Amino acid sequence: MTALFEPPASAATGAGDWLRSARDRLEAVGIESASLDARMLLLDGLGLPHSVIVAEPNLALTPEELERLEAMLGRRLAREPVSRILGWREFYGRRFKLTPDVLDPRPDTEVLVEAALEEIDQRFGPDHACRLLDIGAGSGAIAVSLLAERPAWRGVATDVSGAALQVAGENAAAHKVADRLEMVETNWAAGVSGPFDLVVSNPPYIASPEIATLMAEVREHDPAPALDGGADGLDAYREIFACAGALLGDGGVLLVEIGAAQAGQVAALAVEAGLVSSADEVRNVADLAGHPRVLIVPAVAGNA
Repeated sequence: MTALFEPPASAATGAGDWLRSARDRLEAVGIESASLDARMLLLDGLGLPHSVIVAEPNLALTPEELERLEAMLGRRLAREPVSRILGWREFYGRRFKLTPDVLDPRPDTEVLVEAALEEIDQRFGPDHACRLLDIGAGSGAIAVSLLAERPAWRGVATDVSGAALQVAGENAAAHKVADRLEMVETNWAAGVSGPFDLVVSNPPYIASPEIATLMAEVREHDPAPALDGGADGLDAYREIFACAGALLGDGGVLLVEIGAAQAGQVAALAVEAGLVSSADEVRNVADLAGHPRVLIVPAVAGNA
């Protein structure tokens, strides 16, 4: 049986031929994004823009370039995500560094960024100098994106992992917001003082028994603490809601990302924590697939 990780006997020596070969091999193992993945590997592996490949589809590959591309392709065939192979992810129009210490930010999380921007603009006006807190910041994708979009904003990013905060700091520096983002290594928001106009979080929300059923790209490459939400997937929300009331200022708001079927349960936890008096006060925002993805929990006077 021919090994999927080895190039065909008549290995392609042109960029266009390699691209087609890579796509076919990815499709053969059931990777639905084969065409996109092959193109991203080729462009990054050669360090060239897409326009060059379009203009010169038969661009010759050196033996060293071919070896590098085949090594990258082998990793993808083994179900390592393209973003992990490249070491970066495009998020909200910006490139974010990734390491094994941080969650790979998904497009669905862009819904949280967009909702946060709209919510603060509506509550305080677009020129408000918002103070934000990102709990469990990971790569910093959420906090850095918000600060990059709003130059008057300042924030605090927390994470229990110092290695994750190092990545977040590098991403903050890359996008020129490091002077407005304080990094705090702590569990959830322990030791952090408000008031904040905005608290955001994309916490772990996969139930522990479901971790083993996740795609290999997620299960084997995202850090387990960033995925595992405990027996029912809701432990992180209990922790965040327990401290949110004391962190939010007048008119402030809490936004959390949730799993596709968790809206009702998480809203009920917000009521139980005393953040709101009724689940009807909690709004949700859907992702592109139409599933509730972000819950918006307003601050209630006296809930601290």
